[in-house]
Amino acid sequence: MSDVRLASPQGKWILLTTVLGSSMAMVDSTVVNVALPRIGRDLDADLAALQWTVNAYMLTLAGLILLGGSLGDRYGRRKIFVLGVVWFAAASLLCGLAPNVGVLVAARALQGIGGALLTPGSLALIQASFHPDDRAKAVGLWSGFGGIGAAVGPFLGGWLVDGPGWRWVFLINVPMALICAPIAVRHVPESADGRKHGRFDVLGAALGAVALALVTYALIEAGDGSLVVVVLTAVAGVAAGVAFVYVEKRSPDPMMPPDIFGSRQFTAVNLVTLCVYAAFGGFFFLTALQLQVVAGYSALQAGTALLPTTVLMLLFSARSGELAQRIGPRIPLTVGPLLCAAAMLMMLRVGQDASYLADVVPALLVMGTGMVTLVAPLTATVLASVDTARAGLASGINNAAARAAGLIAIAALPLLAGMGPEAYRSAPAFDHAFDRAMLWCAGVLVVGSVLAFATVRRPAPDCRRPECLTHGWVTAPPLEPRVGKGPLE
Repeated sequence: MSDVRLASPQGKWILLTTVLGSSMAMVDSTVVNVALPRIGRDLDADLAALQWTVNAYMLTLAGLILLGGSLGDRYGRRKIFVLGVVWFAAASLLCGLAPNVGVLVAARALQGIGGALLTPGSLALIQASFHPDDRAKAVGLWSGFGGIGAAVGPFLGGWLVDGPGWRWVFLINVPMALICAPIAVRHVPESADGRKHGRFDVLGAALGAVALALVTYALIEAGDGSLVVVVLTAVAGVAAGVAFVYVEKRSPDPMMPPDIFGSRQFTAVNLVTLCVYAAFGGFFFLTALQLQVVAGYSALQAGTALLPTTVLMLLFSARSGELAQRIGPRIPLTVGPLLCAAAMLMMLRVGQDASYLADVVPALLVMGTGMVTLVAPLTATVLASVDTARAGLASGINNAAARAAGLIAIAALPLLAGMGPEAYRSAPAFDHAFDRAMLWCAGVLVVGSVLAFATVRRPAPDCRRPECLTHGWVTAPPLEPRVGKGPLE
């Protein structure tokens, strides 16, 4: 029942366990990029293996996050959340003990499955457990503490990589899970959507994940793989994508109902999302490497260097969301990507012997300003473009689209920029390729800005305002909790 008060002991325990659970996935997503150069050196991995170290996690997370939310609605949100925490911790342990890069990539894919179970569950537990009068404040606290975790993540990751070693980037999740899971079992009430459900769209989820996996494989292998294998894999990926669309149209309970895209605003904003988060994914992946490989930063220095973007998001994203409520989303969604594109161009100054204050900080401040301008309005516009009953579904689709965009960008950018398998081992070679990649990212952001200006309009005056407008997880939009409905409607 939704009657727990935030000020009560139980309310504090619920907030703690949801923050711990979501922080596991959040911190992990921010620290791994910082550890990549050390992972590559210790495991003798080429650039493609480093791409898969990031993408294996994003692949299963993006492909299964909608299904994970549905499992919680049907079988119990606490039960699926705890399962996700335990699964994530077990996969993290396997990552930390991986003897070679093949095992590491496989363990990262398993981590993504755990993330798909616990990520939507953490916010859904807040929605289902707290009294309506306390719900918005609880979501705000969850978001704020999560943002602090995201800010600390790169610093912590860099310290671990330079100190005990990169394996502790993953092993640290185990004690967090040992705290989180027992608290959830003891103090969090179980909740579920008791209405009659249809079948799970397992086939749709599988086809979506297979399509992403095959296309990603083709893009990564295109730089140094067999042309025949690359072409066949790409064709198979496209075929799986077509089959996914067909299944979703024919399924009585689709994971991604095609009719939701009947809203032109919803479709337009998701196209903007694809552009924006593709650029973000590529930027954070390559910048962590650039700072260490080319500029000569330690892992700790590289992680700390990226802090300005997260701090700006924490301080000002709520105000940006409120501004968009007054003036409409078109201007923020047009100006924000342009500011981020300018930041990408400013990153061209970050090369060998780059000054942090003169070269890195100005670019990151502009980047953070652009992200503040667009992220909260983007989420609010997605939710306002559909009926209130479908807000959770719309947010889940938008979240999956953002992650899929980052996945494809990390696979495609090294190919487009001409990075060879050993590029990250050579500072001059990586520097030249990084500059080309930043130009590609800036171009994609400009396309997103033009799309927003041409297609986004002010939502209806009675649209639903999301409770989660502020957050610090810069690589994906916040998930809005469902209101008694799951993605399978």
